[in-house]
Amino acid sequence: MKNKFNLSACTLVLFLTFQVQAFQFKDATGELHKLEDYKGRWVLINFWATWCAPCLKEIPDLISLYQDRKDIMIIGVAMDYSDPQEIMSFVRSLSINYPIVLGDRKIASQLDEISLLPSTYFYDPDGHPAARQLGIISRENIEKFIESKSMEKK
Repeated sequence: MKNKFNLSACTLVLFLTFQVQAFQFKDATGELHKLEDYKGRWVLINFWATWCAPCLKEIPDLISLYQDRKDIMIIGVAMDYSDPQEIMSFVRSLSINYPIVLGDRKIASQLDEISLLPSTYFYDPDGHPAARQLGIISRENIEKFIESKSMEKK
């Protein structure tokens, strides 16, 4: 049984339950990121690719969200690439300020079978899976989701 949180009139849906284990990613600078390191913060893992137009559309929202909100950790996982240097050049050209992991199927399998880009996985501040978004996401929808979950706890 999956609970749904309707994000927009575009029929984009967050699935509030998904089966995953805690992740452990090494980013492009060599820093290790583990879910347990971010207790007390919302964690968003965003799978994307340079050729994916919807991915590129959501990146500015993720950049501003990461910059403005200290209660959110964002980790981007670049998928489907041939040259890591091209990815990092692309990241610099967009001024992406959150950590970037050079992903592959093995890295992605820590969370799910990634079949659609972009795909974003959310963990609540307690480190529990909170939602996943298959397809594009916006800052507005992320903040509405976080606010709705915060209201539920009150």
